[in-house]
Amino acid sequence: MNDGCVVVTGASGYIGSHIVANLLLKGKKVRATVRDSQDSERVGHLKEMKISENGSLEIVEMDLFDRDSVDLAISGATDVIHTAAVVIVRSRNPQEKIVDPSVIGTRNIISAIEKSGTVERFVHTSSTAAIRPEEWKNGEVLTTETFAKDATLEQNPYGLAKYSAEMVVRDWHKQKNDLKKPRMVTIHPCMVFGPPLSPRHLRGSLSIIMMLVNRELPVLLPMQISIVDVRDVAEAHVRALTMGEDGGRYLTVAGEMMWSDISKILKREFPERKWPFRQLSYYFALIVCAFHPRVSVSWAKRHLKNKLYWDATPAEKDLKMEWKSIDETLVDTIPNIINNNWDK
Repeated sequence: MNDGCVVVTGASGYIGSHIVANLLLKGKKVRATVRDSQDSERVGHLKEMKISENGSLEIVEMDLFDRDSVDLAISGATDVIHTAAVVIVRSRNPQEKIVDPSVIGTRNIISAIEKSGTVERFVHTSSTAAIRPEEWKNGEVLTTETFAKDATLEQNPYGLAKYSAEMVVRDWHKQKNDLKKPRMVTIHPCMVFGPPLSPRHLRGSLSIIMMLVNRELPVLLPMQISIVDVRDVAEAHVRALTMGEDGGRYLTVAGEMMWSDISKILKREFPERKWPFRQLSYYFALIVCAFHPRVSVSWAKRHLKNKLYWDATPAEKDLKMEWKSIDETLVDTIPNIINNNWDK
């Protein structure tokens, strides 16, 4: 991986951007794919990234549904890190808006890798959503031995998208027996926090933080959140190119914290702002969810009452990962939001 080109799909995204920054600091040649190279919110922060000696950055347009553009983006690369995906959890048309971009897009990436004949290493960004089943016991610890096989289009389209896309990758890799079989690893982050590099990054996981920043709720749901730093997620992807098991499946989770405790930490570190910190009781939370347009009572019963944990020790062992503390991650998330007026 010394002189080859590393393609990072979804490079304008939250995780993708940090992977690009990580690689450039390591002096790697990076080809960053974006949907619109003229959109400053997508590419402005990429162009400003520091590049170490021998490193370079090429920004190319790519549409996951356009095979020709995918083939061109992957052509000649030795390494591919595929982060491009939709981060929408709910939609009126979940097949078209959530599942198809992940599954069809991943198929086109695999096809382009096959056509290139040059790709030696492939890292696919998945999620804890590809692991978490629809039902679990309170206090249960999930490992990468579990798959979200019961995810449905109606109840969990995001989980279905992540699970299905990962199966596309694993089925392809399992079927290949030739000597040119690329090394393959999947990375499974939980909720990802840490410094946003563009206002586009405030969607997805960071919407949880933005609800606190903008005081969108006067009280908070009694919800436990699994957290990992985006910089650690980026480092895990880069390490997975050469470390860990071929075909490995790695969770990236630093720990858990209640939503109200997250707000209390931010209140302590940024006392000049007002932060919601009062937590609803479980039963009052069910009532609120019953009238909320985006949250169902069935979701609330499953996620608010039962706490879930993740075993990330394989990443610590095989990838030598050491996670940033949750406090550090939370505190580092806020300055870019405030200093760039992204909270307006």
